Amino acid sequence: MHPNPTPVTRRPTGALRFAVLGPVRVWRGEEPLPTGSPQQRALLATLLLRGGRTATAPELVDALWGDEPPDAALAALRTYASRLRKVLGPDADALVSESGGYALRIGEARFDVDVATRHEAEAQEALAGGRRAQALAHVDRALGVFDGEPLAGLPGPYADSQRVRLEEWRLSLIETRIGLHLDLGRHAEAVSELTAQTAAHPLRERLRELLMLALYRSGRQAEALAVYADTRRLLADELGVDPAPELSELQQRILAADPELMGANPSTERTYTGPRVPTQLPADVPDFTGRSELVGPVVEHLAGAAANVMTTVTVSGLGGVGKTTLAVHVAHVARRHFPDGQLYVDLHDAGPVSAEPEAVLGSFLRALGTPDSGIPDGVQERAALFRSTLEGRRVLVLLDNARDAAQVRPLLPGTEGSATIVTSRARVAGIVGSLAVDLEVLEPDEAVRLFTRIVGEQRVDAERGAVLDVVAACGFLPLAIRIAGSRLAARRTWTVSTLARKLADERRRLDELRSGDLALRTTFDLGYGHLDPESARAFCLLGLSDGRDIRLEAAAAMLDRGLGEVEEVLERLVDTSLLESTTPGRYRYHDLLRSYARERPDYEAEREAALLRLYRFHLASARTAYAATHPGDRSVEHLWGTEGEGTVFAGHRDALDWLFDEAGNLLPVVEQATAQSSGEVLRCAVDTLWAARDLVESGAWARSWIRAADALATAAQERGEPVVEGRARCLLGQAFVVEGRFEEAGAEAMRAETLSRTTGDRLVHLQALTLRGNAAHIRRAHEEAERCFQEALEALRAESDCDRHSEATVLASLARVHNETGADEKAVDEARRSVRILRELGAVSRLGNGLYVLGLVLGHAEREDEGFEALGEALALFGEGRQSFWEGMTLFRMAENRLLRGSAAQAAHHAERALAALGDAGGDWRRGTVLTLLGRALRDLGHVERAHACWEEALSLFDSSGAGEAATVRALLGAETAETAGTGGTAGTAGRSPRVLRRSG
Repeated sequence: MHPNPTPVTRRPTGALRFAVLGPVRVWRGEEPLPTGSPQQRALLATLLLRGGRTATAPELVDALWGDEPPDAALAALRTYASRLRKVLGPDADALVSESGGYALRIGEARFDVDVATRHEAEAQEALAGGRRAQALAHVDRALGVFDGEPLAGLPGPYADSQRVRLEEWRLSLIETRIGLHLDLGRHAEAVSELTAQTAAHPLRERLRELLMLALYRSGRQAEALAVYADTRRLLADELGVDPAPELSELQQRILAADPELMGANPSTERTYTGPRVPTQLPADVPDFTGRSELVGPVVEHLAGAAANVMTTVTVSGLGGVGKTTLAVHVAHVARRHFPDGQLYVDLHDAGPVSAEPEAVLGSFLRALGTPDSGIPDGVQERAALFRSTLEGRRVLVLLDNARDAAQVRPLLPGTEGSATIVTSRARVAGIVGSLAVDLEVLEPDEAVRLFTRIVGEQRVDAERGAVLDVVAACGFLPLAIRIAGSRLAARRTWTVSTLARKLADERRRLDELRSGDLALRTTFDLGYGHLDPESARAFCLLGLSDGRDIRLEAAAAMLDRGLGEVEEVLERLVDTSLLESTTPGRYRYHDLLRSYARERPDYEAEREAALLRLYRFHLASARTAYAATHPGDRSVEHLWGTEGEGTVFAGHRDALDWLFDEAGNLLPVVEQATAQSSGEVLRCAVDTLWAARDLVESGAWARSWIRAADALATAAQERGEPVVEGRARCLLGQAFVVEGRFEEAGAEAMRAETLSRTTGDRLVHLQALTLRGNAAHIRRAHEEAERCFQEALEALRAESDCDRHSEATVLASLARVHNETGADEKAVDEARRSVRILRELGAVSRLGNGLYVLGLVLGHAEREDEGFEALGEALALFGEGRQSFWEGMTLFRMAENRLLRGSAAQAAHHAERALAALGDAGGDWRRGTVLTLLGRALRDLGHVERAHACWEEALSLFDSSGAGEAATVRALLGAETAETAGTGGTAGTAGRSPRVLRRSG
């Protein structure tokens, strides 16, 4: 009989992972392993936290049970250890028994404490190197390792003490993260987090200090000082102590408006001696300014020539950017590394005739001591002799204004010890191992310093604002600044403001930038003169657009050429520095080059058609994007033009990215349309704006969007285009609601509706009715509002194919009215119907609005938890859709909801986040309303002084806008002051009314 075969078992796979920064857990790969009873987990955690060191049995008994161990404590330890070995399976030998105790040596296994420690160390290293953003990323990763309360649920004194230590570590990391947010200018984010953290840890002074600083940098000085007052009172009441000196010092610095509160080794080089001829470098510019981030590295690169076969630096950039100035300055700084001479030649690429390499080599050889009789004919022969002559010598060669690599290559030394600097408008490709420097315009402070050095400090100090206007009009281009400064220096009767006014007219700016033999237009002429016809056509026509930059697809539409052909042309313009490529497929002009392109007389006959093609392309792209991001929204069917002629999108996310990436192009071009005579251009522009209306709720683009809509409405009225005017006024009304300008919104809605009755524009009619209803709702004219919304619903349902997307929108508005009039269940039913329709249509972009209304009416129907859940879902959708205005409003509603539920800390946290999300969007009235609610939450938390500061700011905002809510805030301030005086400083709850926002929002 055969013996039973040995059973085959599968060895577990995957590395071990241990965690104590939360519940104590173990995984093998992705599979969680059982860790047993709380005492068994406590033993595991104790051994892990000892970092492989042995713990004796008495130490472990004390760690797990303290002063009252069970009788069988040692036996229990052995049992726990045995069970842990079974859990570890193939890695059981990691748990070692020695010296009467145990040690856990996990080797390469991942331990969350080690991961967090490593990220903290990397953060400190990055911070020491001045890399704050990188440091912040590491701190975020360290905090991301924490997963709740460390050692959650573990018994024993050792777990208690370690829990305190690890929690202190986590708070320290949080403080570091917040400090880095402040260093990086993210003050609003910091205020939101600090409000929550100070509520959770009210006696932690470092958090209070950071909160004061964040509020001060956010322009909220009164609140910052109020935090100090609250802290001082709290510490006195709870601990009987005064604030730390650091906190008191910060208070004094805030009171003094200390400007510093707003917060942003040379290489050792050998000295060479020897002959200093030839010395052909032009004179260094005495007022050389800026470029400090370039000069050091370039000089260092050149100084290392002795260790390289060939050291070359190429400097490229548009005309007037200072290529020669930088190259000459660097050459003078580096000349001591080249004791055997410096050679210079202007290769005249900008001139009518470029210098030929053969002639240049002859000149160089003579300068190096070669007699004419010893200079051979031919480029190759002279280049070989040039390299031989430089053998063993350290010479610096400056080749200025090169045409291309073919012109430069024969002139390179090619031997160790020598180096070359090449300047060119075009990028000089094909030189192996060269350091390429793409020279940009000056930073604003550098531009001001250059202008000051030319003009003199006395004239500049008196008109700092005008100086900034001048250098900005010069596009921060060094040559333009030098010309402007020279003109002013030569005219003692002019002020800086005089010059600024002359440069303010874009059409005459290039005429003004001329002084003596310096003329910016001449510099640009030289570069333009080298262009082939297709490149010149593209340069002139693309410059017509007012957009921030231009995408390759838009450029192809404007030029009426294929993508491949246009990309090749645009890249040639980039290579000659007449265009910049910001990212692959995007191109932009320097402002002065755009002015130059527009004034060129070439291709004049093509300009109007090119602009019309651009407008059609933008509209087709915007229509397609709107359809992708608003499925089921039928309004797109009423827009001008057709789909399929613009950008193609892979889906909802791609279309949304395009809209926000292109906002800086769409809105200026729409506004530019008002200067065109074509009615088609105006129609394209207004419908592009309609399709891009999500931008008005994004916060960042709201003002530009309103300006474009206003300009379109005015232009359409002047030119007798009632359809365009009606749509523009509808868009203005929508924007004014977002801005909190409710009376203006109602007026625009009335004008739009009147126009729609004349033109029969159904799109405007329905939108105007909705806007009128919202305006009436804001005035609390609920019957009028309900009539408008009911009329809109009847118009929609009268059609054979009802526009369900619009129906859902009107239902949500109607729910708001019924909510205000006390018909809570009716309001909830209408809001749910709105949400159901939007879900069925897959209308993600508008589903957030439906959920927002549902959350609001549920809350007002005293179903706060259901309402909070709906608001949370809305918040996520608004975040995905980049709708910062609605993010802010939803966070405000969540704060209002939590305050109703008695959770002041959560309410304050959400209110702070609401302020940060709204930013400048929503207008003063909404900001005042959020501040009012924040003050209520802070008062309930005992932060009375800070609550008063919030109310004072809210009162100022309400007073400036004439809002009726000012009386409510005055009552809050008065009641709180009286109660504080009567109770010895303890905040009460008298007069509280959490439902503070009753208007539309």
